[in-house]
Amino acid sequence: MSPAIETIIVPPTRDLGDGFTVRRALPSQHRRTVGPFVFFDQLGPIALTGDQALDVRPHPHIGLATITHLIEGAIMHRDSLGSVQAIEPGAVNWMTAGRGIVHSERTPTALRGVGARLHAIQMWVALPAALEETDPAFRHYPAHVLPVAEDRGARLALLAGIADGMTAPVETASDMILGELTLAQGARYAFAAEHVERAVYVVSGAIRAEGQDGAFVQGQLVVLKPGAEVVLNADEPSRLMLVGGEPMPEQRYLFWNFVSSRPDRIEQAKADWRAGRFDGVAGEDEFIPLPPDVPGAKLA
Repeated sequence: MSPAIETIIVPPTRDLGDGFTVRRALPSQHRRTVGPFVFFDQLGPIALTGDQALDVRPHPHIGLATITHLIEGAIMHRDSLGSVQAIEPGAVNWMTAGRGIVHSERTPTALRGVGARLHAIQMWVALPAALEETDPAFRHYPAHVLPVAEDRGARLALLAGIADGMTAPVETASDMILGELTLAQGARYAFAAEHVERAVYVVSGAIRAEGQDGAFVQGQLVVLKPGAEVVLNADEPSRLMLVGGEPMPEQRYLFWNFVSSRPDRIEQAKADWRAGRFDGVAGEDEFIPLPPDVPGAKLA
């Protein structure tokens, strides 16, 4: 293994039902967080056949911001603020849960029953402790407003944060990098040590780090050592997600869709969801019940 590599996570595949599976890279028993990122899922790619559709019923969040990035297909977002927004490839849906928000995610009506494809990356970032109870908010950023850098077969679309002299317009609450990097076969990219913690997720293809023998392949999260600049080489056309940033100074707890620096706050959120005290989503009459009551897991 290259001296610049800290660990390699091979995420398990989780069955969400209705033919949908995800690879969950974070949290992992090998690494709970990378920078402020506390959750990282790859959904698909999947072909929606027959009457198959994504229907994630309304569910709550606290203490975090969620990011949805689409590679293929479309998802319709609705939330308790009244936001109704379809997200399509290249764009970013950034939802700040703060003190509490409820949302649903569904296949748009126009794509039902037509054999559409769906491929998405969904992530959560912890909010700084002072902002965990901020007002909820939702922002949509179309692909054309996000900065892009291209050089000799390497293309970096910066989805949030800063990298390579670029700053994304996405309003974040802490230092981070979130980028989609595509590499042609043989292309190279130097992942600079601009952030304390960094990782590379291989969405598709195969890459290697200079000084490392074996390749990193689809579905692996490669966590880099702090301070090390890593040059990535593509063995074949590859799509990668670059994530990282400044880690939170306080530990975080996770239960279901709730993240907080305070275990008692998670208990309050559980009680509020059971009692129906969260605001609802207009036009929705379903919801996801609270899962079995088990102690929250410490993240970091």
